[in-house]
Amino acid sequence: MRKRTGAYGIAALIVSVIVGFAALNPAHALTVRQGVVALERHDYTAAAAIFVPIAERGDPNAQAYLGLLYSKGYGVPQNYTVAALWYRRAAEQGHAGAQYELGLLYDRGFGVPQDVVEAEKWLILATAGANGRTAEDWARIRDGVRTKMTRGQIAKARFRAIQWLPRRER
Repeated sequence: MRKRTGAYGIAALIVSVIVGFAALNPAHALTVRQGVVALERHDYTAAAAIFVPIAERGDPNAQAYLGLLYSKGYGVPQNYTVAALWYRRAAEQGHAGAQYELGLLYDRGFGVPQDVVEAEKWLILATAGANGRTAEDWARIRDGVRTKMTRGQIAKARFRAIQWLPRRER
């Protein structure tokens, strides 16, 4: 099940990033697209080199991709703490794919302290930002995390999700 969830997470992240291209200006989108092309041809080192400067400038799509690269160890050393940092930067800006992946990291305690309340918050936000099959898949994962929680923890997570507001970096 864990591998299947990971595959859905990666696919959903890629889809959500591609959908996000509509909001980018054409010159910037070309650079991110070049990173995506490198990623698709499994040239992870080149993809990381392309995404880093864009992510550092605050682009949530590039940040989410860097989170993916660090969480999997593709082209960079595997480091869940660094992955969580990049996912968080994108998630705080409203990137649903990064919110989902950050929620999973909190659920498992990879790169961040294990915290089901924080995991649930991010999974609630991610599911709300997704649509179609992705939303259904993420809702199932969210509901699975919820089975580990008390009613008080669920209420706390919902409250955090309701109070959350995206913060753009740029």
